[in-house]
Amino acid sequence: MPELPSQDDVEIKLLKLMRERGTPQAPSDIYDPLASLFSLSSEQRNAVLPSDGRNAWENRVQWARNELAKKGLISREQRGVWELTDDGRLASDHDTNKPVRFTEPKLGSPINRNEKPKMFKKILVANRGEIACRVFRTAKKMGIATVAVYSDADARAPHVMMADEAVRLGPAPAAESYLKADLILLAAKETGADCIHPGYGFLSERESFARACAEAGIAFVGPPPSAIAAMGDKIESKKLAREAGVNVVPGYLGEIADTEEAVKIANDIGYPVMMKASAGGGGKGMRLAWSEQDVREGFEATKREGLASFGDDRVFIEKFIESPRHIEIQVLGDQHGNIVYLNERECSVQRRHQKVVEEAPSPFVTPKMRKAMGEQAVALARAVGYYSAGTVELIVSGADTTGESFYFLEMNTRLQVEHPVTEEITGLDLVEQMIRVAAGEKLGFTQDDVKINGWSVENRVYAEDPYRGFLPSTGRLIRYRPPVSPSPEGEGFGGGGERPLAQKTLPHPNPSPEGEGLARVHVRVDDGVREGGEVSMFYDPMIAKLITWGPTREAAIDAQIAALDRFEIDGPGHNIDFLSALMQHPRFREGALTTGFIAEEYPDGFHGAPASEELTDGLAAIAAMIGLENEVRAHEISGQLNGDADILAERVVRIGGRDLHVSFDEDDHGLIATIDGERSLDLDGEWEPGQSLFEGTIDGEPIAVRVERKGRKWKLTTRGAAHIVDVWPPRVAALSRHMIEKVPPDLSRFLLCPMPGLLVSLNVKEGDKVEPGQPLATVEAMKMENILRAEKAGTVKSIEAKPGDSLAVDAVILELE
Repeated sequence: MPELPSQDDVEIKLLKLMRERGTPQAPSDIYDPLASLFSLSSEQRNAVLPSDGRNAWENRVQWARNELAKKGLISREQRGVWELTDDGRLASDHDTNKPVRFTEPKLGSPINRNEKPKMFKKILVANRGEIACRVFRTAKKMGIATVAVYSDADARAPHVMMADEAVRLGPAPAAESYLKADLILLAAKETGADCIHPGYGFLSERESFARACAEAGIAFVGPPPSAIAAMGDKIESKKLAREAGVNVVPGYLGEIADTEEAVKIANDIGYPVMMKASAGGGGKGMRLAWSEQDVREGFEATKREGLASFGDDRVFIEKFIESPRHIEIQVLGDQHGNIVYLNERECSVQRRHQKVVEEAPSPFVTPKMRKAMGEQAVALARAVGYYSAGTVELIVSGADTTGESFYFLEMNTRLQVEHPVTEEITGLDLVEQMIRVAAGEKLGFTQDDVKINGWSVENRVYAEDPYRGFLPSTGRLIRYRPPVSPSPEGEGFGGGGERPLAQKTLPHPNPSPEGEGLARVHVRVDDGVREGGEVSMFYDPMIAKLITWGPTREAAIDAQIAALDRFEIDGPGHNIDFLSALMQHPRFREGALTTGFIAEEYPDGFHGAPASEELTDGLAAIAAMIGLENEVRAHEISGQLNGDADILAERVVRIGGRDLHVSFDEDDHGLIATIDGERSLDLDGEWEPGQSLFEGTIDGEPIAVRVERKGRKWKLTTRGAAHIVDVWPPRVAALSRHMIEKVPPDLSRFLLCPMPGLLVSLNVKEGDKVEPGQPLATVEAMKMENILRAEKAGTVKSIEAKPGDSLAVDAVILELE
């Protein structure tokens, strides 16, 4: 069959033709004149569809008319008569040689602007975990009934328990449950939900899902499908941004066929370059290449990650800006043409392109920069007919203090993970705003009403082990105690934390003499897990988001340190120590950030935050105190063979390779600990055997220490590091020096799987010689591919696993000799 013009082109010229004719048209009066505009041949004009014999051109025009009618540009009132609406006449004024950016009406049906919008009665959240709980809390506050969907892995998850109704989707893998649009729509119809909030990830940026909701008569709480399509393709979105007058990063925006072409393009642009999956997001499908070898090793892996996570293996390449800062602008628009920007967020602290810390506002952005960035973001949103909440991400040169060197990266057409920091400084509930916009309401404020109140910082608490190269971790949450209690359902903006601007206060880790501002610092936790639950290998490893607000940046950061010291998680590995170390790092506190911050400051990995001598002395005092308390409890057991014994208030504490002698005296305020007979500390606080958290003061300064028994040792964790401590009576301490240390076995000849995951590929076979740094295998965990390399030279003796195998932690993949 001869090739016909694209659907988009037909829609554009159909609008133009109908505007020129000016009066209602019968379909038969449109087909030939429209064909003439495209200079169609007789063969093209008269071709038929092989499936049913209908005229292919007339069918194409009918489809174009139907799509325009869905967008409210052609009237549906008279059957057999085509007539432009007011919006259609406005849209037809566009240049026919350029794509038309349609502003779509509320999904399901055009907005009647004379009719007062009606609020939804029941909302279904097509997501899980933290974001589902987040939406449910706002919905309940608004009096909207809630519906959860879940996979088998989430059958007893908090978001399921929280909703008024819950519908099972299918097995644990997302491809068989949360990514099944037809099952989610069926769940909405069966429960009577009149709107769907997609959260983030999964189907949130699928144009097809938004359109399917419209066709089913269910409101999609998000932007119009056309905006999702325009911004969802990172290659096309950069072209659109350029057309809208937004700065874009130099690079190659065409489709790249294979590795050889990728190498040529990268060489032409100049290293370093960034390879990105066109449909990527959330740090997945991205690789930095410093050389041709990096491109050859990473291009195919980037394609596979894009295909596995987003169903699209297209990759584009762009120049990587060195010393960059990642700044994003939150935009919010309604269906009546009102669009505002809600200030910026700084998201420069990243690991493997995955955001770790976010804050609002940015310590780098000036009012002039904020205005320039915000106005460009609004212009881009307006160019694609955007409404609802969305985020324009920018890469900014930190070396250019003029603020003029900022470039468009992408637009996320959904709610962002880091939206709470914007809520904290603006006082707006973004989820509520999204719901009201989807219902057809106008924004209740203008750009002049958007202010900045204080400072907010968010840390993402992940199930990963920073002491083992941040490898993903899974398992049961044996203990999960966030630093604040969950707020009552329906209160506040977020998850398991206090209401923003409420009076939740934690002791300041670095209090000023006057204690200025402490009463206003507060903490919020957004989560979707509970104690006893499972961190699954099937989904994102984020456990919770810890958000703090303070009147100043320093106050918000210090509140983070205090809250992280009180955040208790046992079971899977977690990154709490690392987050605390970041909050204490002098460079972070100065605001001298780039997206390479973590790689630059921790080039050899993370080994815990350094402890000052004062902190070490304080921990020694606490360790001696809890050791004594534990021994006193043991001596209270009746019927001991050696009878009662005197317990001397003196201990030797081995910490950080040092032996510190600690003795105690009492006064009216607590204990006085003397270290090595020289330094005295006032220790105030109570601890009983079995307690997992010590809270007290040392010399009047608050301190919280997580306490865990490790055999005969104690593990004390605070201020970003875990300290393994021995506590002995002086006589036992002297004898301990004669104990023989157990040497761990040498496992260097084995390639062990560092995390639970899927063995994607093996790069060697038995008998191959390998060199240090050579790729040996690739393991996929939580949708991220990890290349395992040889640590030393050798020969492959045996291979114990094959591609496709699911491996446990420390499973042997191969052995070297």
